[in-house]
Amino acid sequence: MPPLVKICGISTPEGVDAAIRLGATHIGLVHYEPSQRHVDLRTAAELRKRAGSHVKVALLLVNASQKLTGEALGMVRPDIVQFHGSETPEWLAVVKRLVPAEIWKAIGLKDAGTLTRMQKYHGIADRILFDAPAAALPGGTGTRFDWSLLKNHRHTMDWGIAGGLTPDNVAEAIAATGAPLVDVSSGVESAPGVKDMDKIAAFLKAVGR
Repeated sequence: MPPLVKICGISTPEGVDAAIRLGATHIGLVHYEPSQRHVDLRTAAELRKRAGSHVKVALLLVNASQKLTGEALGMVRPDIVQFHGSETPEWLAVVKRLVPAEIWKAIGLKDAGTLTRMQKYHGIADRILFDAPAAALPGGTGTRFDWSLLKNHRHTMDWGIAGGLTPDNVAEAIAATGAPLVDVSSGVESAPGVKDMDKIAAFLKAVGR
């Protein structure tokens, strides 16, 4: 089976429809105001409803307060909560107990030591998403990490990769890492925050979907 594919940073009904039609397995909605892909909670709830059960819907949060997290999850009711900041294992465990959703944690993969430090999320996060180390923004920057860090790594949790993936390099990334899930955002855009349907189609084709 080809890897699962998450198209992240979707902000329009057309984007939802295209991701479903073209064969994505997951979509991501970003609720983080500094991001060019930010959607308010009302819009996120509408997009989530439009997706229905055709794809799994992830809501991406970055160091959100307890109040905002509760409000967001109550309004949007995502299948997945993707934490993309410096959230602690303890906080993820609280959310996991209270919310009937998968818990994902994005990790900026800087060096081999990161693979040891991330074990603190074992048994708490349902999936680890390896991304490029955070810069000005924690994701969606089109920056890739060193895929060789994952070569021969023995994974103890479900996982996936993000960061700088494009239709041109995703097959290489899968071959290098064996990733069971690939997550793309800026790599399928014609401009920051603007999804390009042809690029989404090309990305899914390159993955084998």
